[in-house]
Amino acid sequence: MFTPSSHDVRRFFCDVYRKANANEIMDPIELIARDWIMAHPEYHDQLQDVEAAIARDYSVEGSEANPFLHLSMHLSITEQLSIDQPRGIREAFVGLARKLGTEHAAHHEIMECLGEMIWNSQRRGVPPDGAAYVEAVKRRI
Repeated sequence: MFTPSSHDVRRFFCDVYRKANANEIMDPIELIARDWIMAHPEYHDQLQDVEAAIARDYSVEGSEANPFLHLSMHLSITEQLSIDQPRGIREAFVGLARKLGTEHAAHHEIMECLGEMIWNSQRRGVPPDGAAYVEAVKRRI
């Protein structure tokens, strides 16, 4: 199983941004990442310099959002939707996107639920609860 480090993730997104700007060929996961990067122009400055991106500290105490975490969550949610895992997430997403008017807005709402599920799992030392996650998304519809 592949477990990238935070540096690997930052390099990946910076490289995708570079490839997008150079019109280089990308593999499927890079194309998905590119679409989310382009949907977030506020992150483009942070994606231009790999070494600065790796050195930057996005601590919880800081007031600035971590663009690499945000983009990674978009990728995770995109993958979840593509395989409907956890079961029911795709249907909940469709309802939420319909309510909010855009799929992007729905992704951001789902991120809140995903983050809460991960936090609860880590805090309690238990596996992530996919059913509770889907129910949390459904409550936002």
